[in-house]
Amino acid sequence: MADIAKPLARGMAPSTPTARSAVGLAAAIRRRELSATQVVEAHIAVLLRTGPQLNAVAADSFAKARDQARALDQEIGEAALRGRSLDFLAPLAGVPFTITESIAVRGMPNSAGVPARRDYRAPRSATVVKRLVDAGAIPLAVTNPSELNLWIESDNPLYGRTSNPYDHTRTAGGACGGEGAAVGCGGSPFGVGTDLAGSIRIPALFCGVFGHKPSPGLIPTTGIWPPPADEAQRLCAIGPLARRAEDLLPLLQVMAGPDDLDPQVVAANLTEPSSVSLDGLRVTLVEDSSLRPLARELRDARERAAGALAGAGADVRTISLPSWRTAALPVLAALMHSGAPGTSIAAHLNGTGEPRGALPLLFGRGRHTLPARLAALLDTLPSSEGGRARLQARAEHLVGELREAIGDGVLLHPAHPTLAPHHGRTYGRPWLLTPAAIFNLAGVPVTQVPLGLSRSGLPVGVQVAAAPFADHVTIAIALELEAVFGGWRPPAGG
Repeated sequence: MADIAKPLARGMAPSTPTARSAVGLAAAIRRRELSATQVVEAHIAVLLRTGPQLNAVAADSFAKARDQARALDQEIGEAALRGRSLDFLAPLAGVPFTITESIAVRGMPNSAGVPARRDYRAPRSATVVKRLVDAGAIPLAVTNPSELNLWIESDNPLYGRTSNPYDHTRTAGGACGGEGAAVGCGGSPFGVGTDLAGSIRIPALFCGVFGHKPSPGLIPTTGIWPPPADEAQRLCAIGPLARRAEDLLPLLQVMAGPDDLDPQVVAANLTEPSSVSLDGLRVTLVEDSSLRPLARELRDARERAAGALAGAGADVRTISLPSWRTAALPVLAALMHSGAPGTSIAAHLNGTGEPRGALPLLFGRGRHTLPARLAALLDTLPSSEGGRARLQARAEHLVGELREAIGDGVLLHPAHPTLAPHHGRTYGRPWLLTPAAIFNLAGVPVTQVPLGLSRSGLPVGVQVAAAPFADHVTIAIALELEAVFGGWRPPAGG
């Protein structure tokens, strides 16, 4: 079997700082081939150059990042003059990164695009951000989300709309579309996002990068606003987006583990992807699962991925799951009832903590995006205990089917039925969430893998799902597919 642990050794090693992996940049800084200042400045230059077209950045910390890079370079230079080993450097020392604005970064906005929190600044960083900073990474910016993290297009009244790096007339996805665009344009080696219903994986698909939704209980969600509670803590995850697959496991290793604040998180050993053998690994494809046919480009990309895995020894099979066609309602019900008890979407949007009603939000002019207004209205609709029980039973049946289909192997499925849509074309279509959100419902790890570009120049890719806490298996598949298909491809002119 091909070596899936080090795909960049197969002639793929990029030369420029804005094409390298995070671990590759850290190694180059450690070897003094690059300075931290060079790396940080190169990425800032991309974000500044693409800013007017993409609007990926909500707020930047460029000045502070430059100061941190210079201080690190001085420390490295002084150590070299004294003949001191650089083993003291943290594993990600000097590597810049970005964070979706709904995850707290100390001193930065943390509003999820809601006007009522316009002046709020986070007093402390989220657990995952602190861990990455402690590992030496340098925050560059917080990036644009959808309003209240509620939809798969990143648009909000505070920061406006984010566009796709490959076609500015199209969406970058959501809720972490700014993050997908920042990584996809080459402006960040990796980013940190949230995923309640595909908010990492859909932007990763649309923007042509890797995105990983980890197993529930692996990484603390402490520091997200609005904070997930109860059922949302099971559905919601924090995870990385990256332009190179080799970064995924090292980033998980930095971010994972209990923080004594998120009660769901457990201590877990993260197995190395190199331990995974493709020989005889069961790879499942699902047919008859969508109300509308998958875009041909996405279907073909999935078939090519399956063919590559079969060529490496995997056992590929196709099953029919027509029950997924009606999964949108139980999925949507689970999402709409996943907030903290007594806290409504309207309360979050109006900023008072009091649910003043959804109708003024729905019919008010200009203050909130349409997805936020519709979600606030849906949040107020009454539901009977019997109806909730039936939807819960339906959801449990879907989860059972999905986990059985995965078994001890992997399942390949697109994160969205189409390539990146034009702006505004997803509104009012909740069934579009199903291909990604059903994996949140099932509580399994999923890696979104880029598989090149369509004839029209838009990214194509596929989700790889595995059993709970088998994150290393989905990452192993991502490494193999990157080695075969090349992974992230910079946008034209990027």
